[in-house]
Amino acid sequence: MELVVLDTNVFLVSLSGKSKFHWIFQGLLSGQFVLCVTTDILAEYAEIIEQQMNAVVAESALGVLENLPNVEHINTYFKFNLLKDTDDNKFVDCAIAGNASAIVTHDKDFNVLKTIVFPKVNVIDTEKFRELLNL
Repeated sequence: MELVVLDTNVFLVSLSGKSKFHWIFQGLLSGQFVLCVTTDILAEYAEIIEQQMNAVVAESALGVLENLPNVEHINTYFKFNLLKDTDDNKFVDCAIAGNASAIVTHDKDFNVLKTIVFPKVNVIDTEKFRELLNL
């Protein structure tokens, strides 16, 4: 089973049943992949969901993540600082520590990871993720 890290915007847009990306959230719920998260990532998810939707949705989404068996809570002990946007480094550190197969994002700032040989962190967009899951 694939272990992945979802960028906040990818997770956010997957929540709504009306979104063309809702298949990601449905795949998570049905156990089609393992989501790697850290406390920092969960905090950012909650903050952004609350800003974009509301506190009830944020609380519900985090409640789901806390109870799914295919959500892996990762402890990061080293900060690689591979990205210019220091706020995004938490996703990279989680992917490395969790041995995730990829970070799923549409954020172009992550593309620099494609040029770094070590530690190798794969970056894919949602379409490549769909292919990876054979959906």
